[in-house]
Amino acid sequence: MRAALAALLLTLAAPASASPATDRAAILATIGRMEAAWNRGDFVGYMAGFKKPDVVFVSGGKFQDGWQGTLDHYIRDHGANAGTRGHLHFSDMTVDLLSPTAAMLVGRYRLERTGRVTEGVNTRLFKKISGRWLITLNHVSAYDLTPAPSAPAAR
Repeated sequence: MRAALAALLLTLAAPASASPATDRAAILATIGRMEAAWNRGDFVGYMAGFKKPDVVFVSGGKFQDGWQGTLDHYIRDHGANAGTRGHLHFSDMTVDLLSPTAAMLVGRYRLERTGRVTEGVNTRLFKKISGRWLITLNHVSAYDLTPAPSAPAAR
């Protein structure tokens, strides 16, 4: 009887874990906040989705220098104005829960800037840290879309 009572008390005292649907929704909400932050020019808000200071960020076959290095890159290369920042949109996201505290997201993105459109795929490893889902590893594969050549004018 004591063992059963102890087990019941431990079950009641344990923190309730989120359901898979709740965890997926939380991860997608993080991505939604990041997209909105980027589009309003809030790079620090965008970076709030990444683990600070030691996120691993890989893009263009190169490692960025952690959280601060990635923020510096965004400000340097995209922060001059709305045209260089562009409009970012994430889509086709699939969240695979690997454990109660780890998940992988694979999805597409499109960044439309003045005179340049880039599309690609993000692979992101999320970890639940202090109740928050944060990106601990981000890998980007990207390509520039070029406008179709125009036909020569008819004479």
